[in-house]
Amino acid sequence: MTGKMRPGNPIPVSDLASALLDPVLRRRAGLSVDLVQSWPEIVGERLASRTRPEKIAWPRRLHEDDPFEPATLVIACEGPAALHVQHETGEIISRANSFLGFAAIGRVKIVQKPVSPATPSRKKALRPLAEAERRRIESLTSGIDDPGLRESLERLGASILASAKKPPLAKS
Repeated sequence: MTGKMRPGNPIPVSDLASALLDPVLRRRAGLSVDLVQSWPEIVGERLASRTRPEKIAWPRRLHEDDPFEPATLVIACEGPAALHVQHETGEIISRANSFLGFAAIGRVKIVQKPVSPATPSRKKALRPLAEAERRRIESLTSGIDDPGLRESLERLGASILASAKKPPLAKS
């Protein structure tokens, strides 16, 4: 935790848990809470439910002047997922290194074991848009020449409006 704690100010439990668990994970497994929490973004949703990072195994250096050698990322996965992980090893290494900010991982080691299922996040059902809302989105994006960009922005606008609890007041 950074900064001074002031008595009486609420602190999110996740901040407290991260502050307590991060040093333990780093010492024991070479992992950070951030890497574990970001695992679905690193390997994708399909593999995230069937895999988890176990540890980062750094090679021993006999002397402090020895050159840097990348570590091995140990991934626990269930039997059928091992083949998928093996095929996507290069991509996983690239994404993990991008996440870590440097070429820390050089190879992946797969350990087959049961992985506790992650609870899937439930998306809230979005309310249907009123016709006036649809027309407003179309009028706001009508000046965009690129059809792909225009379609993406229309979807974004529709999802923002649909996630609002109450329809916004119509603008005159």
